[in-house]
Amino acid sequence: MSANPAESVGFLLLIAALVSMLARRLRLPYTVGLTLAGLLTAQLTHLPSIPLTGELIFGIFLPPLIFEASLQMEWKRFKADLPVTCSLATLGVILSSGIVAAGAHYLLGWGWVPSLTTAVLISATDPVAVISTFKDLRVGGRVQMLVESESLLNDGTAAVLFGIVLAASAGGPTTVWSGIAQFVVTVGGGILCGAVVGGIALLLAGRASDHLVELTFTTIAAYGSFLLAERFHLSGVLATMTAGILLGNIGSLGAISDEGREAVESFWEYIGFVANSLVFLLIGISLALQKFGPILGVCAAFIAFVTIGRAAAVYVSCALLGKSRFRVSPAHQHVLFWGGLRGALGLALALGLPDDFEGRSLIQSVTFAVVAFSVVVQGLTMTPLLTRLGVCAPRTKGDPSAS
Repeated sequence: MSANPAESVGFLLLIAALVSMLARRLRLPYTVGLTLAGLLTAQLTHLPSIPLTGELIFGIFLPPLIFEASLQMEWKRFKADLPVTCSLATLGVILSSGIVAAGAHYLLGWGWVPSLTTAVLISATDPVAVISTFKDLRVGGRVQMLVESESLLNDGTAAVLFGIVLAASAGGPTTVWSGIAQFVVTVGGGILCGAVVGGIALLLAGRASDHLVELTFTTIAAYGSFLLAERFHLSGVLATMTAGILLGNIGSLGAISDEGREAVESFWEYIGFVANSLVFLLIGISLALQKFGPILGVCAAFIAFVTIGRAAAVYVSCALLGKSRFRVSPAHQHVLFWGGLRGALGLALALGLPDDFEGRSLIQSVTFAVVAFSVVVQGLTMTPLLTRLGVCAPRTKGDPSAS
């Protein structure tokens, strides 16, 4: 096929539409179907000319996916379980990263820098994979809010840990206090960027009478908040999440017209579908191009490390809150454990490593392997698990009620 990017996008969207129809008939998770379709697409003689890069994921795909999910998030429900999600997104990510890094260093003989780098890349759950999978499975209630909000919040911790590891590898100063300060700045600054950009978008949208103009302001809020935060090395995911929650909750109180509100929801639902489709198709294509044969043992070891680390993160974090009113039921803990998927976010960080970074190629291959296991194996087994645990209750539009 032609190397024209527009034709490549059109071809991939055609595949996405067909996969969506087929996945619905086969009751197959959409993200799994897309990844498998990408693997098959990679066998074509002329591949779509859209290479999967860190810049593409961060600059194009991530903002609309985060914004669309945040737009639907109810602030009262999000705030109600904030202690749980904060515990998982901080203590949980640190604990998981430590277990993965220790396994890579002591059992595989890796150096500390590549061990810690890989651990940080794949320990935090990915909002793209989590949100799309849970939406596809129509999971509602508290467990849906816990899993999705954690995946959004833990970006801040992962970004700080990633920055610390890169600074250490470059010989920069790394202390506990500098790490804490960097965490506060990254998280707080990202939230501030989202609040400022979202607030301005709300103010301007409230003065507009044309729903197309209101729609434009939400687009500016989604990308503007993310890019502003990333420009200052802050959390773009938290910035976009904050902007989305602001527009989704305050906008519903009258800042955005009824006509505009309906247009905004429909528009972002479609944009989310397109971005989600393209990113997982490209992940599948990229997976097919990886050479896993010589490192199958290493990949299997990392999958085991990540699984053990995730289990420790969830069950330890929840145990600390077991006597409080924020107690998480065993069934929900199991969903949090197995539903902690990895995806585009880890790949973006891995693909963005400097060319001369120690073990860069191996780190990228291992990250792809963990993502493949997460999306395909965990994705395929999520429905039976949710059904068995009794938390896979269907949701109707506008009713994210309890499962």
